[in-house]
Amino acid sequence: MSFDVQIKRMAGNEDIELPRKMSELASGFDLYAAVTEDLVLEPGQRNLVPTGIAIAMPGGLEAQIRPRSGLAFKHGITCLNTPGTIDADYRGEIKVLLINLGQEPFAIKRNERIAQMVFQIVPEVNLLQVDELSETLRGAGGFGHTGTK
Repeated sequence: MSFDVQIKRMAGNEDIELPRKMSELASGFDLYAAVTEDLVLEPGQRNLVPTGIAIAMPGGLEAQIRPRSGLAFKHGITCLNTPGTIDADYRGEIKVLLINLGQEPFAIKRNERIAQMVFQIVPEVNLLQVDELSETLRGAGGFGHTGTK
């Protein structure tokens, strides 16, 4: 199954790499920072980082913004609302909410890979209000109910 997703560079970002997969079987497209100057994230600091692009995708798709594992492991840089959701009707610039959970300041440079974008199919769902729900073995057991090992 294949979908066409349109992509537009925002004015002033002609030098920013377009999202791309870094290996043949990768599921995510890497996103690049469109900062005008180095952006330093101090430990515990968060910032909304522009990517310099906007997309148009067909209904029934969503784009999810996720952290890059290398940045998270090596520097403690991750996305705060992960996965971030881009809905099919959004046409604004994609921005990534990054936070520094590491011990050292981290400089984000122009055209640096900062996150990845994964496309997902969104099923048609109808919510039906009922007075009672069917019973299951788990029932209403919540966090940690099934045990940890």
